[in-house]
Amino acid sequence: MRTRHSPPARTGLGVLLLLLSQALALATPTQAHGDTVKVVITGQREGHLTTDITWENDGDAIEEAVAATVNATSADGTRTVGPWTLVRDSGTRTGWSTPEVLPAGTWKVHVHIGFPSRGHVEREVSVPVADPAPPSTSAAPTAPVPAPASPSAAAVPSSAASAQPAPAGDGSTFSWTTTGLTMAALAGAASGMLLVRRARARRQPRGDGRSGP
Repeated sequence: MRTRHSPPARTGLGVLLLLLSQALALATPTQAHGDTVKVVITGQREGHLTTDITWENDGDAIEEAVAATVNATSADGTRTVGPWTLVRDSGTRTGWSTPEVLPAGTWKVHVHIGFPSRGHVEREVSVPVADPAPPSTSAAPTAPVPAPASPSAAAVPSSAASAQPAPAGDGSTFSWTTTGLTMAALAGAASGMLLVRRARARRQPRGDGRSGP
């Protein structure tokens, strides 16, 4: 009885084809798009550095997370900021920006990309001084401050009236009334004295020895 064995060449070829198919299936996006990342500094937005990152070969957006390092030096070389990272801008596929804010001034910015592939760019970026926020127009208008209270018109005439002298007629009436009372008092006093004298005269005895009537 004979036993048949598969030819070794065919077995080795099958294994090689299997490994090759697996390698193609596991090919990374870097191998599909190339090995270079294009990064462009587009400017700044309220102090946040803005960039556009794509694959160098075909310009496609990068779907993976980008590992980037951002450093900046002032124009006079006295100040430095960073290293910062880049985060994807919401609502865009290729836009990336820094969470941190560049201070006002002119900066020389360097961006280094390390993953998913290498890329580098540098550019001078100017950040203007932010204008102060305008006052809100929705605020209620301020009520006018009332003027200091002044004496009422009615109070002035009454005070003036109280300071004015009484009419001449009233003074004359008062004078005549006082005079009349004085005269009546004097007349009463005189009448009383006369009555007292008469009473005394009646009590004195007469010269003929008779008492008065």
